[in-house]
Amino acid sequence: MFQVIQNLPTRIASGKFKVLTSSVPVANQFNSTATCSISINNCAKRLSSQSSTSGNMKRFQGKVAIVTASTDGIGFAIAKRLAEDGANVVISSRKEKNVANAVEKLRKLNLNVMGLKCHVAEASDRKQLFEETMRKYGKLNILVSNAAANPAVGPVLDCEENVWDKIFDINVKSSYLLAKEALPYLRKEKGSSIVFVSSIAGYDAFELLGAYSVSKTALIGLTKAASKDLAPEGIRVNCLAPGIIKTKFSQALHEEESANEAALARIPMRRLGMPDEMAGIVAFLVSDDASYITGESIVASGGMTARL
Repeated sequence: MFQVIQNLPTRIASGKFKVLTSSVPVANQFNSTATCSISINNCAKRLSSQSSTSGNMKRFQGKVAIVTASTDGIGFAIAKRLAEDGANVVISSRKEKNVANAVEKLRKLNLNVMGLKCHVAEASDRKQLFEETMRKYGKLNILVSNAAANPAVGPVLDCEENVWDKIFDINVKSSYLLAKEALPYLRKEKGSSIVFVSSIAGYDAFELLGAYSVSKTALIGLTKAASKDLAPEGIRVNCLAPGIIKTKFSQALHEEESANEAALARIPMRRLGMPDEMAGIVAFLVSDDASYITGESIVASGGMTARL
């Protein structure tokens, strides 16, 4: 009987079912009978309404997210995914032109976003990022720290001091400061969440990306330490560690044939990851589906070995 009722909206719409109201005897599986008085028309309307409502449910409706370095690549994909799931998303980047272009793309998709120029290593830019977010939306539920830099390549102990300082200022110190400065706002909301974007290189250093790899290891440690401090307050802190993802950052590994072949040889799935795949993981980590997960780093690398 339930299957018949469940299929009523489709059958009615197709004209294959005559709508009526009646009382009919229904035999159950034990051969007993019962009288079931239903209005098929009303039942169909209710089922159709419930189906429509559940189909439009957005898990981040009413929530506000900040995603740094979100005008391209993984950051853009994360911002887009959170907005598609109902969040009000603040995107940012060092270059105002890039911010404007990203905002335009997302608004064309009818997504609720705003954009701000923000160099995460600049205290004044971070201050403005939070102030404008509060002015526009009045709260903050989610922080995704994605900004990173790698101004030089080479063995870790050949890294110049000024280059080392720049890598750690942007990749580690800025992530720490963003989380610290976001904390007063996150504490005001139930179920707040922070995600740091690290890298599989944080587990197994990439050749010629020594300093960068060490900075990404530090983010895994920051995730562990901050998650323990904030767990009693209900604020979760997790980490995404992507493998080789097809972005501008990794274009040297996928645009040159020999480099691409060498990269694929290290990946059991024999393909590079895509930004949207990383976005799905972040969306999971900041959702209620991950409500009992904190202090974890999820490696998304197509099977590449990741050991610390």
